[in-house]
Amino acid sequence: MKSLATPNPPTSSLIRRRPNLPVLLLVSRQTRRCPIRTRPLRVSCNHRSNDNGHQAEQKQQQQQQQQRKAYPFDEIEPRWQRYWEENSTFRTPDDVDTSKPKFYVLDMFPYPSGAGLHVGHPLGYTATDILSRYKRMQGFNVLHPMGWDAFGLPAEQYAIETGTHPKVTTMRNIERFRSQLKSLGFSYDWDREISTTEPDYYKWTQWIFLQLLKRGLAYQAEVPVNWCPALGTVLANEEVIDGLSERGGHPVLRKPMRQWMLKITAYADRLLEDLDDLNWPESIKEMQRNWIGRSEGAEIQFHVLGSDGKDHDVKLSVYTTRPDTIFGATYLVVAPEHSSLSSLVSEPQRRCVEEYVELASRKSDLERTELQKEKTGVFSGSYARNPASGESIPIWVADYVLGSYGTGAIMAVPAHDSRDHEFAIKYAIPVCTVVTPVDGSRNDLGEPYLGDGAIINSSNLNSGLNINGLFCKDAASNVIHWAESTGHGKKKVNYKLRDWLFARQRYWGEPFPVIFLDDTGERVALPESELPVTLPELDDFTPTGTGEPPLAKAVSWVKTVDPSSGKPATRETNTMPQWAGSCWYYLRFMDPKNSESLVDKEKEKYWSPVDIYIGGAEHSVLHLLYARFWHKVLFDIGVVSTKEPFQCLINQGIILGQIEYSAYRGKDGELISADSVDIVGEHHQEQVPVEKVMRSGDYYVLKDNPSIRLTARAHKMSKSRGNVINPDDVVSEFGADSLRLYEMFMGPLRDSKTWSTSGIEGVHRFLGRVWRLIVGSPLHTGLYKDGTVSVDEQPNFEQLRILHRCIAKVTEEIEGTRFNTGISAMMEFTNAAYKWDNLPKSIVEPFVLLLSPFAPHMAEELWFRLGHSSTLAYEPFPKAKDEYLKDTSIVLPVQINGKMRGTILVDEACSEDEAFRIASEDEKLSKYIDRLTIKKRIYVPGRILNVILEQQKVGKR
Repeated sequence: MKSLATPNPPTSSLIRRRPNLPVLLLVSRQTRRCPIRTRPLRVSCNHRSNDNGHQAEQKQQQQQQQQRKAYPFDEIEPRWQRYWEENSTFRTPDDVDTSKPKFYVLDMFPYPSGAGLHVGHPLGYTATDILSRYKRMQGFNVLHPMGWDAFGLPAEQYAIETGTHPKVTTMRNIERFRSQLKSLGFSYDWDREISTTEPDYYKWTQWIFLQLLKRGLAYQAEVPVNWCPALGTVLANEEVIDGLSERGGHPVLRKPMRQWMLKITAYADRLLEDLDDLNWPESIKEMQRNWIGRSEGAEIQFHVLGSDGKDHDVKLSVYTTRPDTIFGATYLVVAPEHSSLSSLVSEPQRRCVEEYVELASRKSDLERTELQKEKTGVFSGSYARNPASGESIPIWVADYVLGSYGTGAIMAVPAHDSRDHEFAIKYAIPVCTVVTPVDGSRNDLGEPYLGDGAIINSSNLNSGLNINGLFCKDAASNVIHWAESTGHGKKKVNYKLRDWLFARQRYWGEPFPVIFLDDTGERVALPESELPVTLPELDDFTPTGTGEPPLAKAVSWVKTVDPSSGKPATRETNTMPQWAGSCWYYLRFMDPKNSESLVDKEKEKYWSPVDIYIGGAEHSVLHLLYARFWHKVLFDIGVVSTKEPFQCLINQGIILGQIEYSAYRGKDGELISADSVDIVGEHHQEQVPVEKVMRSGDYYVLKDNPSIRLTARAHKMSKSRGNVINPDDVVSEFGADSLRLYEMFMGPLRDSKTWSTSGIEGVHRFLGRVWRLIVGSPLHTGLYKDGTVSVDEQPNFEQLRILHRCIAKVTEEIEGTRFNTGISAMMEFTNAAYKWDNLPKSIVEPFVLLLSPFAPHMAEELWFRLGHSSTLAYEPFPKAKDEYLKDTSIVLPVQINGKMRGTILVDEACSEDEAFRIASEDEKLSKYIDRLTIKKRIYVPGRILNVILEQQKVGKR
């Protein structure tokens, strides 16, 4: 497909001249030569002005800016970003050397909204960038791409509100996101950039749909959906909150509609079993297991009774995971949307049931099944016979049972199920205990017993079933055998997972490659040669109000002909959901410009699976489940070579806004301490500026009234709270490297963290210390000298040991994605290096390479100043040497004129000169050694250092 990236300018534009340095000619892109600057580096940029007064004002502003900046990031970062782009430094060739190991690291690609990035977004992106840069330096072929999940409801709603075409909005948002990401120095291969809205991309989304259709995995069915009249579309369950649409807060109804469905349930067992082999957080795997919800049980038939109490020729099938408790079933529950409900309702109860069904239609499945929700229901007016006990039991309608799970009906056993018990108590339905603990204990608190045990009260001569005294597992097997032999039921495996509702009544989405013949209504899949089916240009995106999608308004597009028979036909006017494009984008990154197939087989075989996938936990179920499903279908038809798409998954935490402090006032206007709020009664909350707050022990209090304790809380960043931090502002004030480093230093990648301006200032000062350590302090003019202050001298043992311990620690922490502790190790190195008399170049260079994945702009600049003409992006990552990692330090006693004066820490193999140097630098010992002339030194390696000084002559009085 056509790349969205800006074309690279000619390489010759990088040839510049810098004073006092020879011109280094840039050759091919593969050599990745460094740019030559045109002037010495300044702390801040100069701006010319003809107005002397304006110049003075500018000079003053520059001086103030210089004081705030720890190093000249505003010159360094744009230059290296320009260099990387002009030289395609991070481009992964289409044909890589497959003898080298590969590393495919992927971000969950963003939806490009008009708001742009906030500082929470770069958290995961920085982590993947560190890993990418690290692996490149280790000799891996690295695939590190970026793209846009750009179809969907937000752009369409914006189009409706403003009259702007979604494509215009989407492209504008993409431009902004791309610009922001590039300003942070991420090493993406922008030549592989994709957008789900490009026809060259969604051609293959449509192709995948056709493969699903051919294999019976895509079908149409009349199903209850979340219909939002105001938005004119079907919403997913997670898009509905408290009966309202998440976007806009519009009422949502449950109504049956003919929809496209994908048969994900056919892959339920494989989706479940293959989780075991994945390196994913256990919590995420458990969430997927619960979503799939495999259970073993029985399907039992209950005969519906007429008003005369006799069996009618109607059966109600229920699914239960506890057939052992069948004698405890004292009522049945059918879902409000059960297909047979109308025939079950008695005439006196019909109006009540219809009103209840209407109310239930306004709730999402999530709301209906929430455990904490108060149970509601209505009696149907009918009864059924319990086939085991022979008793007549009532049939209720209740929304805590879903029509989409099992048979849409359950046998309720209130003595041994929490939801059934709550419902039975509320509506005075009998409770019959049929399971008792083995030890005979039983609580008398009126709570249901949910554990294992022995069966009681479970025998009936007429039904021929007696399971008294059996343990639950054996009793369940007996009940299933009895049901199958008597025709009352059968063994059944069930899933909570439902087939995937795969249609939206929207314009801004992928069109279905399907038409319907006008004369017969027959559905016809378009041939692959007709792909892509592109969206028509449409000016009116508003809902039709009839349930028809907006695409129905594109009459000339809707009316078409069957390419095979030439018969008049009508196009499908629903579009695919936003999930479609994000299900397989990781494959297209492997081969983004292939017009002949979805992905080249050899390229897919080399790059699959994704080695590390990083994104938010909010996508842990649906996106990942859908992508795994599509991948398995593609595996079955030979398109991909692996069973799973993402081998390792990491969920980064979220970055919360800065801590907000709140005080409370009573109704009389007096301040109330936060620890007294619960007992005061009426009060209101007000925010307190941070400058009026101080810490007192474990609490925050008012500076001018420490008796008033405050609450301190950080909230998720949102425009409504006004606590969003724009990364553009942070980069402008502190630089991209500071932002990158701070987000990694805030805490473990997987944890949520609170933004702190003082925290980023601290990291910025650290980078300034690194800069001054290696480059030196600025001249009085604000300029920095060329090169560095490093020297071509051999490092001593202690310097080598500090370096290699830093190398070992940083390497270990990058491998473990513990980036915060890796940064701490580099801080410790810097602190130690400031105490040295000299800075050997052979120590500085490895340290700069260690720093480069974290702060790439500064590292590239330092590498260039150290005399290198090529980017460090492909330099070998330093390796720690074992001889410097061994803990061979000993405590060496030091005597002065035979008298013990202190100890020093030295290496076991320390020479006499080295031991004396360390002693002379010791604060306590130096006051003895510096004052007098040294007469002799006595050194016993590993035992003692004795310094003999000339005695001072004491004059006569």
